[in-house]
Amino acid sequence: MVCQLTRDGIFPGRAFSVRGPLLDRGMEFRHTCVVKTVGLRNAEQTGHQHDGARSVVVPGPAGEGHTREAVVKLLLEEGPITATAIGERLGLSPAGVRRHLDALIDAGEAQATRSAPWQQKGRGRPAKQYQLTATGRGRLAHAYDDLAGAAMRQLREIGGDQAITDFARKRVAAIVAGVGDLAVHAPAETEAKAEEIAEAFTDAGFAASTRKVGAGVQICQHHCPVSHVAEEFPELCAAELEAFRAILGTHVQRLATIANGDCACTTHVPLIASPAMPDAAPESSVQTPVAQPATTSTHDSGRSAE
Repeated sequence: MVCQLTRDGIFPGRAFSVRGPLLDRGMEFRHTCVVKTVGLRNAEQTGHQHDGARSVVVPGPAGEGHTREAVVKLLLEEGPITATAIGERLGLSPAGVRRHLDALIDAGEAQATRSAPWQQKGRGRPAKQYQLTATGRGRLAHAYDDLAGAAMRQLREIGGDQAITDFARKRVAAIVAGVGDLAVHAPAETEAKAEEIAEAFTDAGFAASTRKVGAGVQICQHHCPVSHVAEEFPELCAAELEAFRAILGTHVQRLATIANGDCACTTHVPLIASPAMPDAAPESSVQTPVAQPATTSTHDSGRSAE
């Protein structure tokens, strides 16, 4: 088959000729094969594409997130491992491997060490080997919730509900061990003590903060490391509230909990001390404060969930 090339495309003809300013010299090429037109530039620019012409869609590169996950999985399963080995296993270029490794190292999730002499192949400096850090491993999925839940259920079978309550109280007591009881029941001192409690819970991984709201202050825990277990064992939340009341020497009210599906565990603390309210108090006589997001006096240790 003989095709003719013009500015508008390739069509069957007696000669395969190229027309244009650069080919006014009468050059002619003959070809005897089938020519397939694939999205000519002219057609793309003008919007006119002849029948039979088609555009080629080049798939974009794989998502960075999936590639990073593959690198992390390889570091977990086979680390320490060299960048060259990672590239060979995943089909990545040296530049691509370095980009992912540098990002992991900057985040503190991976580290590099020099290979031992016996591991060195060939001459030159020992190659770097990469492996996950404790931080990197901590970001991987774990079955801690399932294990903790199973342990708590076993504890209840052995010691009953009181054993769960005692365990929850001891756990919270360890968190606030360095927080003394409020000595003076005045607004400034109460607010300062609430911030001290928030700092203690932040150190324990709860990402807590405080915010003054009206005549009170709210302690907000933006993350709960045991939220899934607390859904089944509310004694954990009750022990926290009990500890707040003991330290502050006043009635405090839990407004929201992560275990119940809220975005934070919020506890309202009145700045003026009030006695513990009786359980039978009519609802109409109690004004329930509204939970507010904490935006000030934040004590975030960086341990909050993503």
